[in-house]
Amino acid sequence: MNWFLRKKKNIITSIDDRKPLPKGLWYKTPSGNIVDTDILRKNAYVSPEDGYHVRIHSKEYFDILFDNKKFLEINSKITSKDPIGWKDYKKYSNRIIEANKKTNLYDAIRTGIGKIGGIKIVISCMDFSFIGGSMGSVVGEKISRAIKYCIEKKYPYIIISKSGGARIMESSFSLMQMAKTIARLTQLKNCKIPYISILTDPTMGGVSASYALLGDINIAEPGALIGFAGPRVIKEIIGKDLPKGFQTSEFLIDHGFIDIISPRTELKKTLYKLINMII
Repeated sequence: MNWFLRKKKNIITSIDDRKPLPKGLWYKTPSGNIVDTDILRKNAYVSPEDGYHVRIHSKEYFDILFDNKKFLEINSKITSKDPIGWKDYKKYSNRIIEANKKTNLYDAIRTGIGKIGGIKIVISCMDFSFIGGSMGSVVGEKISRAIKYCIEKKYPYIIISKSGGARIMESSFSLMQMAKTIARLTQLKNCKIPYISILTDPTMGGVSASYALLGDINIAEPGALIGFAGPRVIKEIIGKDLPKGFQTSEFLIDHGFIDIISPRTELKKTLYKLINMII
């Protein structure tokens, strides 16, 4: 597993202060296919041979979706103030500082304003690299502000979720973000402004139990892990074997939890068609 994570880190180079990948590097997918990283970039970080979707950051999603890769980021420098003074083997405040230095991000979500096919749109995209994409008070606040902006400007809203769930270091402050974001999304719905949710690998915990599955249209990437608790925890609680692949995009669409599975290579085209249909 550690080897696999190191391999992933080698190709995820969207953070602004990192150097571009040199040519000639290769990436090995879980099925064993070996792909040149240049080919991966050109194919939206999807392996052409087996369709494996490599985990990417918000910067890559913004580049893939926004016209000409142009967008304006808003509310970029909001950071957590460590509301309960959490400490385990290190202080939460120190974790925030370390995550910022490592990723050049201020928290686990970014919001960009740009165009898709000439249509003005707001996208909030989560970053798993920042403390596992966990949902804390900053994530809730940035989503809340983005929705308020969409209501003012009448722009459609998209959230791209990639998260391990609620941020334990913020305790109940993290769980409050579920109610906060749902209330804002209700306001968006009352204003008849479209909200499209995109679920990527993984989308778990309090994120899947709140805004991630509340889209007017819920889209998932192929093979994404989507659920609340992990399979081992669920099995221990119910004492039964679980269906194979029951937390994958494919299982969820068969059981009515999501509406569309869209490959990342087709995502911009899919979004353009849907937005045109509902605005």
